[in-house]
Amino acid sequence: MRKASIERITKETSIKAALRLDGRTSYSISTTIPFLDHMLTLMCHHGNLSLKLKAAGDTEVDYHHLMEDIGITLGQALNRALGEKKGIRRFGFSKIPMDETLAEVVIDLSGRPFLVYKLPRKTGRLKDLPASLFEDFFRALSTHGMMNLHIIVPYGRDLHHIFEAVFKAFGRALKEAVGIESRSIPSTKGRL
Repeated sequence: MRKASIERITKETSIKAALRLDGRTSYSISTTIPFLDHMLTLMCHHGNLSLKLKAAGDTEVDYHHLMEDIGITLGQALNRALGEKKGIRRFGFSKIPMDETLAEVVIDLSGRPFLVYKLPRKTGRLKDLPASLFEDFFRALSTHGMMNLHIIVPYGRDLHHIFEAVFKAFGRALKEAVGIESRSIPSTKGRL
């Protein structure tokens, strides 16, 4: 069973995450940011992931520290759960529509982190959450998850629809990338 638990405590945030890549899907998510809870729930449901996540931070200052640290913690949990990455598909792709929006997510669990993030709207607010913080979240997730991550939304109007499509597509692409298809390391170098 591929799983990992991470606890990250700083002067700004306190995060506990337990991620499981195999088995029955379940999730219990409480970040103190309701919209993020909703998005991570969609990610788990569509990615067949099991996640227990409890997070709190200095949101009286703003949401940046908490959003970024959750990305760091989830990335570390994913990287640890994958271990040597033996037998994984490595690559994952998903394209998801949500009403007027289309989101495309492509993942390479190569061990070489990089983020490409192209959205028609990167600013605005979802209730009181700045939409710009999702780029920081995904950058931290890709860096600490050791993944090459491309998130491209060629069109979309409503911010809620944009991020809902992105998180569903991310979950489905991750499910494909972590899937087992062989017994070897998926690289001609012999390691990822």
